Amino acid sequence: MHAGWVVSNAGVSGDTTSGGLRRFDQDVPEGTRIVILELGANDGLRGVDIATVERNLSTMIERAQSRGARVLLCGMETPPIHGWNYTVDFHRLFPSLSQKYSVPLVPFLLEGVVLNPDLNGDDDIHPNAAGAQRIAETVWPYLQPLVRQDAIVAGHGL
Repeated sequence: MHAGWVVSNAGVSGDTTSGGLRRFDQDVPEGTRIVILELGANDGLRGVDIATVERNLSTMIERAQSRGARVLLCGMETPPIHGWNYTVDFHRLFPSLSQKYSVPLVPFLLEGVVLNPDLNGDDDIHPNAAGAQRIAETVWPYLQPLVRQDAIVAGHGL
């Protein structure tokens, strides 16, 4: 990567898409070139209405794109604790947004990590260091083309 790049993690444990939307303008300043949008898991666990989750994610994508930032959307899943229809609708949400806004999609951010005790902390929910490494390996093939494109546009080699 180019030495002049700054990576900022604006994640908040337990956050929902509503919280992310409230903080978006503060956490994603003008000049941000790539936004990795990874929100929604807590919405799914809480049974937040799918239309609300969609509206919040759509607004964040639209704001990022209006500023010239490219967005990488990270898909999430939710267990059927709120019924199968909710789980299926939640599953369909991320590919639908990816298509609607022409943004790349990591199909499931926690692929290979969820339910793997070796990759999660004591709470069996949040990834440990090895789990974080696995997530990075999952995301990189989708992020790398955006980084490469940004480097070319900025005139930097990669």
